[in-house]
Amino acid sequence: MKVKISKWGNSLGLRLPKHLADELKLTPGTDVEIAKDGTRLTIETAPGPKIPHYRLEDLLAQIKPGQKPPPLEDWSAVEPPWPDDDWSDIAPTDEEWEVMKREAEVKLAKRRNGSA
Repeated sequence: MKVKISKWGNSLGLRLPKHLADELKLTPGTDVEIAKDGTRLTIETAPGPKIPHYRLEDLLAQIKPGQKPPPLEDWSAVEPPWPDDDWSDIAPTDEEWEVMKREAEVKLAKRRNGSA
C-alpha cells in the first residue's frame, strides 16, 4: 500500500488509512514504536501500561486474624475543602431547636388523632 508523506509543522507526517487504523485500534494520541532497518521503516503499536488486577478474596486473604487493618488512603484527586466558616448565624440555638421539636411532636400527634 502506498501513502504520501506530508509536511506537518517542522516535521513530516504519515497518514494511515482509516481501515488500517481501525484494524490496529489506533486512535489519536496512541504511542507507537518506530524503527529503521536500512530503507525499511517499521511502526509497531507500543504495549500499553500493565495494569494490575486484584480480586477482593485475594486481598482479604492477606489479612491475618487479629492483624490491624492497613491505614485508609485518600484517593481523591483534590483535597476536599473543610468548611471553616461559622454557621451559627443560621443554625438554630438549642432553645430554638427544642421549641421546633415540640411543635413537630404536637403536629404529629394531631395527625395521628385525625384532628389536623
